[in-house]
Amino acid sequence: MPEPEYWLRGPIDGFAPLLQPVAHSLCQAREDVAAALSHTPAEHLWMTPQGAASIGFHVKHLCGSLDRLMSYARGEALTAAQLAYLEMESAPGTPPADAAALIALVDEAVERALWQLRGTSVATLTDARAVGRQRLPSTVIGLLVHVAEHTTRHAGQIITTAKIVTK
Repeated sequence: MPEPEYWLRGPIDGFAPLLQPVAHSLCQAREDVAAALSHTPAEHLWMTPQGAASIGFHVKHLCGSLDRLMSYARGEALTAAQLAYLEMESAPGTPPADAAALIALVDEAVERALWQLRGTSVATLTDARAVGRQRLPSTVIGLLVHVAEHTTRHAGQIITTAKIVTK
């Protein structure tokens, strides 16, 4: 019998109770993406079925946006490297990244986010944060909830696109 989803496995050590849902979402997304990619042939990773974004794009965007959103949660502006990565999210690379490389990207991005999440004080959750060049208003908790839902959204798109391109 497969394990239940992360949110049903109990608390994850090292995370404040209020931050458990974010940790659960990130861990679930990482697990789901790895499972989907492990069954996807390399030639399908960069296909754009009927103009939809490729699996590879969704993976790279999941990782890049996770990094950017966590920067905003720390109260930091984006770096030149983060902006350059954003511009290259749809590029497969030379040679194109394979499933193992994409899984490793997700593992690294999620681990960095979890490390930051472990160190997030619940006392800061309502602290104001600015997002993007327009400095749109948010809070630490607003950003962390968006981290969870945005990461999960792209994990779902990876799973769905993998099913479409492997038919």
